[in-house]
Amino acid sequence: MSVLAATTTGHPAALGLLILASVGITFGYLLACWLWPFVACRRCSGSGKRRALFGGRAFGICRRCDGTGRQLRPGRRAINYLRTVKANDRSNRTGGTR
Repeated sequence: MSVLAATTTGHPAALGLLILASVGITFGYLLACWLWPFVACRRCSGSGKRRALFGGRAFGICRRCDGTGRQLRPGRRAINYLRTVKANDRSNRTGGTR
């Protein structure tokens, strides 16, 4: 009696397509972060105002976005951090302040 092993035969084309799709999605998100760095604040829905807890009709400034109604995208925050790290590394190498 023959014993069948549970094996998978991977398709290299499917793996390549999956990698290509993930690179494309990542590139698209980074492009969106570069072109449109701000999104509407989730707490105030982009208005910059929040209703007071016990005030009924009273409004206050949204603390999350400081009343602007906009926040940086997480990807743009990462891009800014990496640019700061690169600038600090460059200034440490040259010995000057930048």
